Amino acid sequence: MTASEVDVVVIGAGLSGLSAAKLLDETGLSVVVLEARDRVGGRTFTEHNDTVNYVDFGGAYVGPTQNRILRLADEFGVETYLTNEVEDLVYYKHGKSYRFQDAFPPMGSFLATLDMNNIFRKMDTMGEEIPADAPWMAPHAEEWDSMTVQEFFDKNVWTKEVHYQAADYVRLNVTCEPYECSLLWFLWYTSICGFSARIQSTENGAQERKFVGGSQQISKCMAKKLGKDKVLLSHPVCKISQNSNGAKVTDIHGNHYQGRYVIVATPLPLQNKITYEPSLPALRNQLIQRVPMGSVIKTFVYYKTPFWREKGYCGSSAIVDDEGIIGFSMDDVKPGDNHDLPALMGFILADKARTLCSLTKEERKQRISKLYSKVFQSQDALHPVHYEEKNWMEEQWSGGCYTVMMPPGLLTKFGRELRKPIDRIHFAGTETATQWSGYMEGAVQAGERAAREILFAEHSISESEIWKDEPENQRVKARPFHTTFWERNAPSVPAFFRIIGVTSVLTAAAAGAFFHLNKK
Repeated sequence: MTASEVDVVVIGAGLSGLSAAKLLDETGLSVVVLEARDRVGGRTFTEHNDTVNYVDFGGAYVGPTQNRILRLADEFGVETYLTNEVEDLVYYKHGKSYRFQDAFPPMGSFLATLDMNNIFRKMDTMGEEIPADAPWMAPHAEEWDSMTVQEFFDKNVWTKEVHYQAADYVRLNVTCEPYECSLLWFLWYTSICGFSARIQSTENGAQERKFVGGSQQISKCMAKKLGKDKVLLSHPVCKISQNSNGAKVTDIHGNHYQGRYVIVATPLPLQNKITYEPSLPALRNQLIQRVPMGSVIKTFVYYKTPFWREKGYCGSSAIVDDEGIIGFSMDDVKPGDNHDLPALMGFILADKARTLCSLTKEERKQRISKLYSKVFQSQDALHPVHYEEKNWMEEQWSGGCYTVMMPPGLLTKFGRELRKPIDRIHFAGTETATQWSGYMEGAVQAGERAAREILFAEHSISESEIWKDEPENQRVKARPFHTTFWERNAPSVPAFFRIIGVTSVLTAAAAGAFFHLNKK
């Protein structure tokens, strides 16, 4: 047994915990970071091997308005490169491939186009009502939090085609099914990421770039800057005791760490693995029992050449197929003139991830290869030279990815507890962010906010400085998304039929009047 005394004990060496520790260390407070895994990075995980050089199994993409993670990358000299979408994207629907170029696939009919435009415009408009830092205070919070996203779609989507697309939009962005999650939470989640166009887009959006060398190196750089004696791996925490003087954190090896404050920067469900003395307040205790992690298997199929580019495809595909194992794919070709193998990255999402995790790795590879052969219309897809995957559902210290899924009723009943300190304990983690929650950006924002809460408690900063705005990154600037007059004003499907009905009545009335006058 060993004992260590510091100003702040940070639990979790992912981006959020390390961002908190880094900021506190830079202000002169002593810190120790306790990490359960044998590595730093949390839900960012870059594996290196001789076959593929490196592969990002966890969070990888970054784009405009994600200024905190970009600031850290600039500080440590980590470059970014653009995700390839030069060629056409593919919309694969029930056995047929359709090329397109926009953020959303084309619909197959005029009514479906109206329906698609209306549902995403409606969700964005609803999201504008939701306060980023207090979604439970939205004017319609109780109503929207009482229903699932599926129930909302059932009431507002009129075409089968858009039902498929809207459901896939949910699965891709939050790795759960529409029937599982709260409408209020989903609208909040997408709104604090810049709404549907920003979160769904590659260019000027959430998937615009990746980090040269992988995303985990940012966590490694922060850990290196802190020093080995301040970041302790393979130290799962099992107990937090606190009193008026401070807190004692105990790991499973029996080591004790005394701190004046504690920052918990782990996924919410994993906080149930810790014993608290005194016990957690009732609502906090209930909160962490109600938030499961999302379900995803991230896959990489490697080939000798990027055959999809040769056929005029960029590698991005949206796949609507009951038998298709992948829901969405992207090109994963590293930049520059190198000899790294090109790959297609694909997500197995939500229910399919939970069902298909029973297959062997080889079986998943074979099924994905066959699907890519159909999607990209090439026999070359049937002959991969290598395969990598990461099933985040079996990751003990994450429990899933990308983020937690919040069911109906959670935000309005328990949302106020998400960031509320409990005496000496403060909470970080991307789930507590108010911008880009679920992303690397959200993790950094949450960690630095938790650190500044402690600095405020220490009278080092004012309360107004806890929530600090981040200047726009000068190398990755956001541009507005422009909509057409038609997109802003096109009717919904039922409104269109009402217009047609009224027009038909007026036409018939005019024709009757004309006939009557002529008869006279």
